[in-house]
Amino acid sequence: MISREKIFEVVERYDLDKAKIGMVASHSALDVCDGAVEEGFRTVGICQEGREKTYAKYFKCQRDSNGKAVRGVVDECWTLKKFKEMMDPKFQQRLTKDNVLFVPNRSFTSYVDLTEIENHFAVPLVGSRALLRSEERGEEKDYYWILDKAGLPFPKRIEDPSDIDRLVIVKLHHKVKKLERGFFTAASYKEYREKSRELIFHNVITESDLSQARIEEYVVGPVFNLDFFYSPLENTMDRIELLGVDWRFETSLDGHVRLPAPQQMTLVGAQATPEYTVCGHNSATMRESLIEGAFDLAEKYVKATQENYAPGIIGPFCLQTCVDKDLKFYIYDVAPRVGGGTNVHMWVGHPYGNTTWRTNMSTGRRLAMEVRRAIETDQLKKIVT
Repeated sequence: MISREKIFEVVERYDLDKAKIGMVASHSALDVCDGAVEEGFRTVGICQEGREKTYAKYFKCQRDSNGKAVRGVVDECWTLKKFKEMMDPKFQQRLTKDNVLFVPNRSFTSYVDLTEIENHFAVPLVGSRALLRSEERGEEKDYYWILDKAGLPFPKRIEDPSDIDRLVIVKLHHKVKKLERGFFTAASYKEYREKSRELIFHNVITESDLSQARIEEYVVGPVFNLDFFYSPLENTMDRIELLGVDWRFETSLDGHVRLPAPQQMTLVGAQATPEYTVCGHNSATMRESLIEGAFDLAEKYVKATQENYAPGIIGPFCLQTCVDKDLKFYIYDVAPRVGGGTNVHMWVGHPYGNTTWRTNMSTGRRLAMEVRRAIETDQLKKIVT
């Protein structure tokens, strides 16, 4: 892991009056850019050739003669043939020469080799570099390991498919859509065998990935993605903030659940088993009796990261949960960075973040506000790794 001291040396060379906020132009980039512009920063989106239009054309930032943004949020688009070219030392020098503080998102850690990011990406990351690997299921110390250390609830794991005696979800990668899910459900070993054979036949999953899949009890209940923020700079109020809650639209699952049960039963072949590719998000709130329990989850998670992944979580993180019939939370996934659904907060913020800060407070704006505060109080080293 590249040392924080080396990153601090890079920060020392920055002209922080000209600091920019940069990110891979994908995933949650519009939220990050929107918040950065609100807090007076210029933005840099790292685009991949053929995927740049959203950022370079449709949401390009236009500023007036005083530098005020009057339209759009992306000031600069730097386009590469492939995202992995970000590891080129000359490109990294370009980032640091332009005083870019880089916000990691899931696309960054998916398209760029994680080991390279950990050891050789010598650009200040706003967030915890050490925690990015915990998101990789199957790693020795993945997020399940952290949840276990923290004593946090997560769905029971089924080690052997032949032991399936209730509804489970099988978690593995999609064969063709490499960054997407090949998840499926089953309530018996027989159903597991039938569905997995069908998915392998239709090139949705592979036998190899299936052998490494995580099988866990399916929690029947609504999904709440809890978008939190942890501030190392806060000394007066609580350091943990709940900014918002979102939930997902998934293909083709959402199409299935809109069909009457008799019609679902008529589906055959590739249509019969839904896929779980996330294609959008929506905003949600929770009944107030659940809110304290949500903060309890966050407090335990933060403490566990500080004890096992120094310096611990920094800035935004997302605990992805299900709530069962007894109103108990189960954490089924963790994002130790900006969550995938925070674009629902853009511009309008979210009831919880807005209530805390008495203004429109999205995840992107809260992150940029933390950067602004760190610069103004000479504490930037507390939030970069």
